Parts: sequence; structure tokens; C-alpha cells
Amino acid sequence: MVEATTRHAADELPWIEEAGKIAPKDARALTKVFLDRLQDLEEGTHEYQYARNTLIEMNQSLVQFAARRFRNRGSGDMEDVVQVGTIGLIKAIDRFDLSREVEFTSFAIPYIVGEIKRFFRDTSWAVHVPRRLQELRIDLAKAKETLATSLDHNPTVKELAAHLRMSEEEVIEGLVAANGYAAGSIDTPAGGDEDADDGRSYADTMGECDPAMGLFENLHSLAPLLEQLDDRDRALIEMRFGREMTQSEIGKELGVSQMHVSRLLTRTLATLRTGLVG
Repeated sequence: MVEATTRHAADELPWIEEAGKIAPKDARALTKVFLDRLQDLEEGTHEYQYARNTLIEMNQSLVQFAARRFRNRGSGDMEDVVQVGTIGLIKAIDRFDLSREVEFTSFAIPYIVGEIKRFFRDTSWAVHVPRRLQELRIDLAKAKETLATSLDHNPTVKELAAHLRMSEEEVIEGLVAANGYAAGSIDTPAGGDEDADDGRSYADTMGECDPAMGLFENLHSLAPLLEQLDDRDRALIEMRFGREMTQSEIGKELGVSQMHVSRLLTRTLATLRTGLVG
């Protein structure tokens, strides 16, 4: 296994029969090799799919780790939670950039946890509600957000019905059903038993540094450096990190190859990094 991890990214990737059974230590080393190679491969090719699928299987332990944090939430089967977490893992693989000099584990966990939290947010109901109405509640929430932005006021039932192409009666039914949805209080005892006497609530177990603070500081420092970039490089940074587009999507928009996008990003990020530490 160690020999496989020392192969150069330009070489053919090692063939792994059961990637899901690789030890976490070996998986971390192999992940770097596969991510490095993935950036040079064209999407849709057999080798690209092999590299991407192997990365997903090798890093399932990250999904399992994140899913265990939610085992006492009482909503949804753990198999569903793992499947949802895997979606976050796939997003992390598609958006990871080695030039960031960040460990993939640190990059992937927030994506995985974010998907799982979204799953619980959309499926936590205080009373039983038919699945049709649960799905309608999500559609109504999206429609409200969209219309509130375009109309500059909270949409009426009539406006929601027109937007979703359904009757006003159906919209009203969905709005009433939404009252059956309730997020769990963070003051609930951590064990799920309100009579628990250890005094710990979910709020006590959730404390952690807010990564948004570090992001704010970085953006504040980067602002003058971004102004010094030419229009193309600024657009490149905005597409990659603002709109979270993949290198392939950026290449299609700019009319260049994915590999050329990778080289441009590496050069631009190196310039910004030098400006921050200089």
C-alpha cells in the first residue's frame, strides 16, 4: 500500500479492489494521490470516474464519523443519514483544490455535516405529516424565498399558487401542514430525556470555533490584493470560490481546457498567497 502512495500523479493510478476497506491512515495518503491525478483528468472519461468513485469509497469513514454525531437526533434512519452525508463528500471531492494547502479531511467534514444538518432540517416533524405535504413544504419555502426577492414583499397565497402552478387550496393545505414541522430545541437534554439530571443540553455539546470568523478575516485581508488582479483573474477567483464552479465548468465558460484553468488558478492563488505573507 505504501508503495502505491509514492507514485507520481502523472503515472497510472493504482488499482484498488475494495477501497472501502482501506485503513484510514492509508486512505489519507492515497486520497492525496487520487485528488492530484483527478485534477488532470477530463470529466466523463473512464479513468476520471474510477478516480472519483475510489475517492468516495476510500473516504466513507469521514461520512460514518460525521453521521455518528447525529445518532440521537431521532429523525430518519442512520442509513439515510449516511447516504445524505455521502452527497456532501461528493461535493467536497468535486470542489477540492490542492493548491489551497488544506487537508482534505478538514475541507470535507463541513460539507458532509452541512448536508446532514440540511436533511434533519427538512425532515424533522413534530407530528406525522404525509410525505406529499412534507415535500410541498420544501417547495413552498423555496418559492417564498424566490418571490420575496423578486417582488420585494412576502408573497401571498395567490402569488405562491401561480408560481408553483397549483391551486390556492393546495397552497393553504401545505402552509397548514408546515405547522407540524418543528426543529428540536438546543436546550433539550443531550440524552434526549427531558428528565435527565446531568444538566447537559445539546447546546453544551455543540460549542466550537466559528469558521466564518477566519473566513471574514481572510477576505478582509484579500480585498486589496484582489483589486490588483486583472479582470480575468478576478473573474476566475469569483467563479471558483464565489460561485463554487468546478474547473471543468469554468473551462467551458472561458473556452479553455480544464488543465489550463488549473494552471491559471495555481498561478493566481500563488500571487495572492505571496501578497498575504509578504
